[in-house]
Amino acid sequence: MVSDIDVISPARLKAALRDGEELALVDVREQGVYFRAHLLFAACIPLSHLEMRVADLVPRRGVRMVICDAGDDDNLAFMAARKLRAWGYTDVSVLNGGVRGWREAGYEVFSGVNVPSKAFGEYIEHRYETPRLSAEELAARSAAGDNLVILDSRPMEEFHNVSIPGGTDCPGAELVYRVFDMAPDPETLVVVNCAGRTRSIIGAQSLINAGIPNRVMALKNGTMGWELAGLKAARGESRHAPVPSETGLRHALAAAERVAKRFDVTSIDEQTLSNWQSQADRHTLHILDVRTPEEFTAGHRPDSRHAPGGQLVQATDEYIATRHARIVLVDNDGVRATMTASWLLQMGWRDVNVLRRGLEGELVRGTTGNTLLAFRAASQISVEALHAAQLAGSGPTVLDVGSSLKFRRAHIPCASWGVRTRLIQALTRVPAGKPVVITSPDGLLAHYVAQDISQLRPEASVHALAGGTAAWIAAGLPLESGDLGFTCEPDDVWYKPYEQPGGVRDAMQGYLTWEVNLVEQIERDGDAVFV
Repeated sequence: MVSDIDVISPARLKAALRDGEELALVDVREQGVYFRAHLLFAACIPLSHLEMRVADLVPRRGVRMVICDAGDDDNLAFMAARKLRAWGYTDVSVLNGGVRGWREAGYEVFSGVNVPSKAFGEYIEHRYETPRLSAEELAARSAAGDNLVILDSRPMEEFHNVSIPGGTDCPGAELVYRVFDMAPDPETLVVVNCAGRTRSIIGAQSLINAGIPNRVMALKNGTMGWELAGLKAARGESRHAPVPSETGLRHALAAAERVAKRFDVTSIDEQTLSNWQSQADRHTLHILDVRTPEEFTAGHRPDSRHAPGGQLVQATDEYIATRHARIVLVDNDGVRATMTASWLLQMGWRDVNVLRRGLEGELVRGTTGNTLLAFRAASQISVEALHAAQLAGSGPTVLDVGSSLKFRRAHIPCASWGVRTRLIQALTRVPAGKPVVITSPDGLLAHYVAQDISQLRPEASVHALAGGTAAWIAAGLPLESGDLGFTCEPDDVWYKPYEQPGGVRDAMQGYLTWEVNLVEQIERDGDAVFV
């Protein structure tokens, strides 16, 4: 026992990772710091956002939880553990020595994000020998007018940012659902791409596993490989694969049935789910809707969260932080839920189920926000009042606590940027006695930070910006870009290769090399059980 929090040794944690029981391993550093070195199965839930994310990723308060940080002197893990205990989590301990102690014990440390999913993609390519073609070959085939279709397996936001010329957006779990209308001619070559490798491989292999009659290939290294080959990518595209026709859906249902039999995908009824919900205090339960954002918003089960199937496979640790949790997947007809389940089972998630007729009951419209813990509304200021104060020359200090990436792209004029867990540094920019306005993308995090500042500076006048930066943008008010207002190192998030402020080509090549090398590292670690 160190202070009031239990400490677990690396050896005990290693054993816990292999004992088959539920375990939530959480790294509470900022994502950009976590990116450099972390444990394989540690989900990144930064202390800065803990109140806003942990209840959804770790819903069961009695689950075993191990919290880790770098193992230096910042004590982030102990601060997080105390908060979690105050919120009702009853079995919380801290990894002794953090990542440093884990490395010193001789165990494997990983860089990157979503590592289990990325390594799984590489494993699948090796296991199935997933067919692939190079960017140069695809460009030549397209120029020659070959009978082919290019399906981009990423969400629309990523597709809109950069894509292969002539491609159509069809994210992960949507591929089998929509491919029969995109490529009704069995002679059409279907090429699946993503930004790098994982979703290209998983997407192409999904279609192959489903037994579609077309030849299917993954684009080697995705849009990064395309640009590294000196080819011009498309930007600003918005084509999306259509909703399946009656014929297309019939083929998709048959394909999903074949996959369900091959990979032993279990389906359950509403009564079984109800029984499991009554056991949720003893066995973690996640009910995840794997359809598109638009479908989820139009109507979803009130007890479900949104987790688009392709992204759930690509970044499982961003939706589920408890190993060996029970997972129930929901869609309207079973196709996308079945395809997603088949991959989660192969990734080593043992208790994955598809809910039959899961959308027949009462549905609710709209999006679902994060479950908030310990939320207290701070005093607010409207965007109109803040703008008027700035025009009058008496504007308060504005501190943006959203991501550094979004701040670089667009922020309120004269704002500073900082990280919640480094407020002391940020407050050096705030003259004593001057009012402070805190903003974040949707305004929620700003309320937490405003309360933090009120504790650090009880005499300060602190307000949260109502609606956050999104409300400022929606009002059409002026914006600035750049990083002149940074109060600390911008290591709060991982910058994708395309998002790097410089050295993009080197970042792309480094990322692709990292992905390929994950298979050997996973084997050395020994904790991943891919089927």
